Amino acid sequence: MINVLQTILSFLFALGVIIVVHEAGHLLVAKAFGVRVLTFSVGFGKRLWGIQRGETEYRVSAVPLGGYVRLSGENPEEATSDPRDFLSKPRWQRVLVYLAGPAMNVVLALLIFAVLFMVGMRIPYLPDVPPVVGIVEPGSSAAAADIKAGDRILAVNGRAVEDWQKVLMGLITSPTGSDVRLTLERNGTRVEKLIRPNDIKNQGRDSAGLFPLLRPQIIKVLQGSPAQAGGFRSGDEIRTINGRPIADNKDFIAQIEKQGGKNVVIEVVRDGQPLNLAVVPRNENGTGKIGVEIGVFQKYGPARAFVMSARYNVLIVQETLSILGKIFTREVSAKNAFAGPIEIAKQSGDAARRSFKDLVYLMGFLSISIAFMNLLPIPILDGGQIFILLIEEVIRRDLSLQVKEVVSQVGFFMILALMVMVIYFDLGKSGLLPGS
Repeated sequence: MINVLQTILSFLFALGVIIVVHEAGHLLVAKAFGVRVLTFSVGFGKRLWGIQRGETEYRVSAVPLGGYVRLSGENPEEATSDPRDFLSKPRWQRVLVYLAGPAMNVVLALLIFAVLFMVGMRIPYLPDVPPVVGIVEPGSSAAAADIKAGDRILAVNGRAVEDWQKVLMGLITSPTGSDVRLTLERNGTRVEKLIRPNDIKNQGRDSAGLFPLLRPQIIKVLQGSPAQAGGFRSGDEIRTINGRPIADNKDFIAQIEKQGGKNVVIEVVRDGQPLNLAVVPRNENGTGKIGVEIGVFQKYGPARAFVMSARYNVLIVQETLSILGKIFTREVSAKNAFAGPIEIAKQSGDAARRSFKDLVYLMGFLSISIAFMNLLPIPILDGGQIFILLIEEVIRRDLSLQVKEVVSQVGFFMILALMVMVIYFDLGKSGLLPGS
C-alpha cells in the first residue's frame, strides 16, 4: 500500500511539474503579447479546485494527464474584433505562443540535467566513452563469439559507430531474434563477429554481454572509513594501485581486498588533475576494505555541466528519432518503445524508491520527450497548430473553418488512438492482460 501511494505521488509530482512548466510557457508569452488568458488548467476534465486572479482562472482538473491554457478568441467561432483575442494577433506571435510550451520543457530539461551533472550523476554519459570493449560477460553471446576486452568496435550491422552510445543503441534496437554483426579492430586487424542480444520481456534487447571500458570512480566515501582519512572524494576516477593500472570495478575491488593492513598508494584523477593518495585498507576477516562505493560518476563545473546537459538532451532526441524510424521499419516493437501513463507512473515510483535524484532524472527525460512529442506536426498538438499557421502564412490567407474542424477532429482521433494503444501496451507490460 505504501509503495502504491509513493508511486501515485511520485507520478503526480513529476508530471505535475512538467505540465505546469509547459503551460506556463503558453501563459507567459500570451500575456506578453497582450492576449487575454481565461483559464490555466493543470489536468483535463472536471474542475476540482481553482482560484481567480485578475482575468485568469487557475485551476486543477480531474484527469492529471496534461493541461491547457484557454485563450480569448482562440477558436474561430468565438473570435471577435477585440484586439486582445488570440486570432487578432499576427501569425508570428501565435506561433511563438504555441512554441513557448515545448520551449519551456526544453529549458526545464536543460536545467535538470545541468544540475544533475553539477551534483554528480551515476548514469554514464556514453557518448564520452570510446567504443572499446571493457568487459565481456562470461557465458554471454559475446563471450561465445570470442570477443575480447580491448577490441574496438568499428561498426554495428554495417553502420559506423564513434562511441559506446551508438554501439548500445545498435544492439538494443536490433530486430528481435536476429544476430547483430560487429566489425571489430583487434591488434590492427579487422574481424567480423556475430552476436545475439537477449530478448527481455517487455523491455527490448540487452547488450549481449558487452560492456564499455569505464574506469572505476568513487561514488560515495563512507564516514569514518580509511578512504575518508586518506582524502578520497566522490567523483575521483581511479587509475592505478601501487602503479598497477586498474581496468574496471572488479579489478579495483580485487586488488584492494589483497591489501588489508598494508599501505597502498592509489592514483586518482580529480578535476582533470592526477593525484596520489595513500590509504591503509581495513583488514576485515582477511579482506581489505577502504570504505567506498564504486561505480560511474560524472560531475562537472557549472559551465561544463550546461554544455553536457545540452549534448545529453540532443542525444535523447536523436535516439527518439532513431527508435521511431525503426518502429516504422519494424526493426523495433512499438510495444517495447512506447510508454503510457501506467508505465510512466511505475517508472516514477521505482525512481523515487531509489533516490530523489533518480526521480529528477526521469523528470528531465520526460520533459525533453514531451517537448519533442508536442512539436510533431500532429493536429491539436502545438506542432500541428504551428504547422497550420505556417501553411496559412505561405498561402497568405486563413484556412476555412470547415478545414480546420476536420483537421482538429483527425488530430483528436489520432491522439485518442495513440493513448488507447499505449495504455493497452502498459496493461500488457504490467501483466494485467490475459496471456501477457
